[in-house]
This record gives sequence, C-alpha cells and structure tokens, in this order.
Amino acid sequence: MQVFEYPDSSSWPALLQRPVMDTTALESNVAAILKEVQQQGDAAVRKYALQFDKVQLNELQVTETEFAQATAALDPALKQAILQAKQNIETFHRAQQEAGKIIETMPGVHCWRKSLPIEKVGLYIPGGSAPLFSTILMLGIPAVIAGCKEIVLCTPSNAAGEVHPAILFAARQVGIDRVFKIGGVQAIGAMAYGTATVPKVHKIFGPGNQYVTCAKQLINKDGIAIDMPAGPSEVAVLADESCVPAFVAADLLSQAEHGPDSQVLLVTTSADVIKQVQQEVEEQLAALPRRSIATQALEHSRLVLVKDMDIAMELLNAYAPEHLIIACKDDITLADGVVNAGSVFLGNYSPESAGDYASGTNHTLPTNGYARAYSGVSLDSFVKKVTFQRLTQEGLQNIGNTIAVMAAAEGLDAHKRAVTIRLINN
Repeated sequence: MQVFEYPDSSSWPALLQRPVMDTTALESNVAAILKEVQQQGDAAVRKYALQFDKVQLNELQVTETEFAQATAALDPALKQAILQAKQNIETFHRAQQEAGKIIETMPGVHCWRKSLPIEKVGLYIPGGSAPLFSTILMLGIPAVIAGCKEIVLCTPSNAAGEVHPAILFAARQVGIDRVFKIGGVQAIGAMAYGTATVPKVHKIFGPGNQYVTCAKQLINKDGIAIDMPAGPSEVAVLADESCVPAFVAADLLSQAEHGPDSQVLLVTTSADVIKQVQQEVEEQLAALPRRSIATQALEHSRLVLVKDMDIAMELLNAYAPEHLIIACKDDITLADGVVNAGSVFLGNYSPESAGDYASGTNHTLPTNGYARAYSGVSLDSFVKKVTFQRLTQEGLQNIGNTIAVMAAAEGLDAHKRAVTIRLINN
C-alpha cells in the first residue's frame, strides 16, 4: 500500500485515480458475443457456456428437483443466516414504500405521483470465484416488494451443470422460481434480447466481472435499462486515534479480497494510525485464503495522512467511495459532512460486511466515483414514478390564461388552442 503524507489538493486527482484498463478490445469481444446471442438465442448461450464455463448445458432452467436438492444439501446454520438477513433486508426495503398523495396546486388542479413496478426484471448473480447468494436477497427482495410481475435470475453453473445450493435456496426464499444456469456476457444478452428459453426483460441488475459490466453498458445503448454503471468494488476508511487498527485493517482487506482490481483507501489525521494499520494488514493478510487476490488489490491502494478532518472529508467527497467507514470518535457529527458516498458505516462496530450481508441496507452500490450522481439499489430501482393530473372546469379556468400566455410566447399555437378551445366552449 502506498503512503501519501499531506498531499496538496492539486495532486488529489492522480492520488484518487481508480485502476484503469484499456477496454477497446474488451468491448469488441463482448459486442460480438451479444450479437450472436441476439441472433442465435439458446444455441449461442450453450456454445459460450461450453467455451467459457466448460459445461454442456442440456437444460438451461433450474428444475424443481434441483431446488429441492439444494435445500436439502445446504448447511442449516447457513439457511438460518440467510433467513435472518432476508428478514432485515425486507424490513428496511418495505419501509421505502410510499403512499400516493394528491396535491392541489391551485383550486381545481390536482396532481399526484404513483409508483408502478417495472414489469420484467433480470437479475445477474455471479457464481465463479465466489457465489454471491447475498446479492439475490439484495435484488430479489425489493423486486418482489415492488411487485415486478416477472423476475428472471441468471447465474453460472459449475462444470457439472450444478448451481451453488445457497444461490438456489436464497432464490426460493425470496420467491424467485425462474433461475437459469447461464453466466457471463451470454446471460446478459439472453435477458436483454430474449431467447426461446429466457424471457426478455426491461431492466437488468447485478454485479459481475469486467465482461459482464461491459455487456451491461452495451445493452444499455440498445435501450435496455440497467441498475447503474459499475466498476471494481472499493472502500474508503476515515480514521482517527479512537479507531481500532485491527478493525480498520480487517475492513480494508474485506474489500481487497473481492478482486485484484478492487481498491481500498485509508484517510487519517494520525501517522500512528497508518503505521498500526499497515502492521495489522500484513499480519491478517498472511492468514487469508484469498491473500493472492488481496495482495494485488493492495498494490494500487493508498494510505493518506492529512492535517485535519475538514481536509479529510473534502478528499473523501472528491473520491466518492462506494463504501465509506467513519471510524472516529465524532462519527455521527462527521457523517453530516458526507456528500458523495454509496453507503456509510459509522463507528468502530459497523463493519462494511454488515451492509454486504444482513443489516438491511442494500449492497448494490455505485462504484468508480459514480456515487457523485447515483444512488445504490433500493425499492425505487424497481419502480417507475408516473405522474397524474386532473383538472376540473374551474381548475382550467384558473390556470388556462397562464398556459396560453406561455405557449404563445414559445410560438406553439396548437398548445395554446388546446386550452382556449376548452375555455371558449365552456
């Protein structure tokens, strides 16, 4: 990890740069796969499953027998953990439901907004180096609460054509029955364009590697909505002398183990904190099963020493992290200064892992600085906000002249007449 002491603000853009890769060849390869899936459907899906996942798929959809076998095979303790997480995530997301409220903007002019579910949504769940069954809870629960009529889930199988049992158990608990053993770019293409087996959806959610991310961005250009732009996972920690260095190190490593292109950032006002955290990282890293991955991520991560908390917060808001941990004695007060972040964790006992799994908040968050303009996934991600209005005769009389004057000023006489014709005929 690189250490930067009191960096000048002019150096911040370079300091806060995420890992960058040339995606020119990537886009070309991904676009070719998407086109083939669009044109050849299931045949292309099977072809790429064999090529990339080394599996010959006779049946693309998970059967009832496979669901039952997964439930029977899963460790009872993991089942209970999934159910507890499900309950907390449901509680948090149900609270996001809004009751429609009719607003009378002036006498006889009534306006309101209604949340309507996106009818067909697709969820992508990675299953390669780590089967992310927790993401099923994060995406499936709000989709069900929103009332989406059709929820399709794609996830890769192993070489034997089997899906990880925790993924199937979580899907069934959430209420998702249509699960397909499809991974990678071909899964995104199947949901975006539809095949004989996989339904076409209106919006696609879920994380993935650089190929999946690229595929989502490309199908977005074709008019298929996606949850948000995404990049490698990241965490920033703001710490002072009150932090527990072992906790901070564990938080940094929990993100670093996601992938070699993940990034972690520590900002502190204490040189001692940097030294102690560095020592803890080295000790804890040695015991990690995924230490080779974490080590690569740490190579482009930073430890930054700043003069005071005002500078620290300015730096962090410029970075706009996916996850922000504030391990400081004044964590609640400092949180008021957060402007750009996907999800914030306050105090020494709020690990980012809590939000990843079971506290209730959603872990599908904007990365790569997109937290400056994007929110994480929520119930709102699965609905459309449709506005309604109803004007009475009195209401049109009250507002009609305003509309007519504005329409005339813009040179849109037909707009003006749509109002005046009603007023004349009253």
